[in-house]
Amino acid sequence: MVLVTGATGFLGSELVRQLLLNGEKVRALKRDSSVIPHILKNDERIEWVNADLLDYYSLEDAIGGITKVYHCAAMISFLQKEKKQMMKINVEGTINLLNVCIAAHVQKFLHVSSVAAVGDSKKGELINEDHHWEFESGQSSYSVSKYESEMEVFRASAEGLNAVIVNPSIIIGINAGSEGSGQLFETIKNGLSYYPDGSFGYVDVQDVASAMIDLMNSDISNQRFIISAENWTYRDVFTEIATQFGQKPPKIALKPWMMNLARYGKSILSYLTGKNNNFSRDTVRSAFKKQNYSNEKIKEALNLEFRSVKESIAEICKNYYTN
Repeated sequence: MVLVTGATGFLGSELVRQLLLNGEKVRALKRDSSVIPHILKNDERIEWVNADLLDYYSLEDAIGGITKVYHCAAMISFLQKEKKQMMKINVEGTINLLNVCIAAHVQKFLHVSSVAAVGDSKKGELINEDHHWEFESGQSSYSVSKYESEMEVFRASAEGLNAVIVNPSIIIGINAGSEGSGQLFETIKNGLSYYPDGSFGYVDVQDVASAMIDLMNSDISNQRFIISAENWTYRDVFTEIATQFGQKPPKIALKPWMMNLARYGKSILSYLTGKNNNFSRDTVRSAFKKQNYSNEKIKEALNLEFRSVKESIAEICKNYYTN
């Protein structure tokens, strides 16, 4: 039987869907307050278990009879006030799960990290798995949490756990909802005139889940893989989404000072209204970085061909009006 953490999330739910199609028996972890996504609702093949990554004994109860573990659960935040909680969930929670898996002699463990835990490249180079992450003042707390959780996976590997790590870039897909990459689509659909002068990698959620399953079922171990289909500038991505929605493409290039001014304004509004401000210093910094990723290692390892980002965007925008 397979165990999936974060099964109610965007990637985790797609992974469970594909595992079931492959005939796997799935035990899925969720919190008491979690809402089961519509793609998994009323599917009696799933064994749902309430457990908390910070509760070692709840994980110990959930691991019985499990041979493979996909660890998708994580907290994503760029808010300073949530740093402590995010570090606990992403690092301490991963430690608990790894220790439970070692004690239970789990056959294989797949950890979902992020390209945020991969180092930067020199100008003009694609970022690959050999670029080492280095702590510096410009790193986000999320990046630190994912890097430290990876170090724990490698520690567990040294103790005998068969493990593999994946580092997805920005994951897009039709079931993202209004969180994460889904928020970007919603914002552009409502009209957006500005774009930042950076670039990043993008990949369809179906490709990420499929690659994870193939890695789990392979003999590959103790390695990490960037999973990214294509690199796009923010301007090109925003333009493609706007075009698909029938909106005017953004024409005004943002400058760092403009985004910083907006960030300060949002901070004041957040203070006055009590609502969260997701517009952080880390958000501003990343918007102007050119972060382009190589997918050669994963393509060679699995003979993998990615779906085009343009095709994914078209499907997401079309699906937006049918849900």
